[in-house]
Amino acid sequence: MEQKHDLPTQASAGVAAPSADASSVIECRSLWKIFGDHRIPAAVKKSILAGEIGVEEARSEYDCVVAVQDISFSVPRGEIFCVMGMSGSGKSTLIRHINRLIEPSSGDVLIDGQSVRRLNPRELRVLRATRVGMVFQNMALLPHRTVESNAGLSLELRNIDSRERGEIVERVLEVVGLTGWGGHKLHELSGGMQQRVGLARALVADPEILLMDEPFSALDPLIRRQLQDEFKGLARNMGKTTVFITHDLDEAVRIGDRIAIMKDGRFVQVGTPAEILMQPADSFVASFVKGISRMHVVNADRLMVPVKAFQAETGLAAGELDTLKSARPDSLLRELVDIAAEDQRPIAIHHDGRIVGVVSLRTLLEAMRGGD
Repeated sequence: MEQKHDLPTQASAGVAAPSADASSVIECRSLWKIFGDHRIPAAVKKSILAGEIGVEEARSEYDCVVAVQDISFSVPRGEIFCVMGMSGSGKSTLIRHINRLIEPSSGDVLIDGQSVRRLNPRELRVLRATRVGMVFQNMALLPHRTVESNAGLSLELRNIDSRERGEIVERVLEVVGLTGWGGHKLHELSGGMQQRVGLARALVADPEILLMDEPFSALDPLIRRQLQDEFKGLARNMGKTTVFITHDLDEAVRIGDRIAIMKDGRFVQVGTPAEILMQPADSFVASFVKGISRMHVVNADRLMVPVKAFQAETGLAAGELDTLKSARPDSLLRELVDIAAEDQRPIAIHHDGRIVGVVSLRTLLEAMRGGD
């Protein structure tokens, strides 16, 4: 019998190079995927990797598709890293390199410093069964099985006895909000509940890493938002390191600690939600963020002006600062708007008992409409 696996209880602008920090759980290094590279001469492949042959030329002249181009990034322990892009951007191809469902044409993926590319078949099976869980749209649940047997499938395949398997599955179903549904068939569940079964199946092995490939995209908006919030809280509480694929920037902003915007197989920009919204790297990113609300993302720290600079610009006397309504550097834009609605004056930002900056009404308005 395998060792029992309890659920974990621990909590946990521009494209930057991957960190060498030991806390990085996932590291992708100069990753390329060229579909059809087995059909082309080695010299042609080398020219594609060197950037001497472009994507369109590779497709038209050599009948191969460059799906991922020289992507490098790292994901620290416990982070939710969202990759957002349109259909055909290469995002789903990228995530399948992490557990080596797809072999890279060049480059490597490291998990806890270990090369995934160098794993032998047995080691790769262990990685997929115990360390990396994957959830995707239309998650291939088995309709003839119950919720419980679907959720516990990976444990069954590892020959964990039925009693222990049942105990683990019961705990996981409680975590994902399906207590009491273990004996039901899938057709008795709503779409959102079925998606929870898929998540439970990924969690029963207590994986360190979760790969989420557009898991909520087929659901109704209200259910999707509910599951987004539930998943973010669950990942935080269980300390999971997550790569989350989406075509919806609203979803990426809602869930992600950092977001990578992907286009034509490349990362266009990587940053926090606030950085992506407030400092889009180019017109492509700007077109995505134009209609996205900043209210729950941007905080006072990004909007405030240093006190002396504000006084020089406005002529506000030092004594008047003490009469302004106050907020903290981490106060969200929606909180600042509520304060401004009451007072209609600038807001003083306090930290450690002193005023460290001021947010003007004009700055608030610009932040609300995206600075257009």
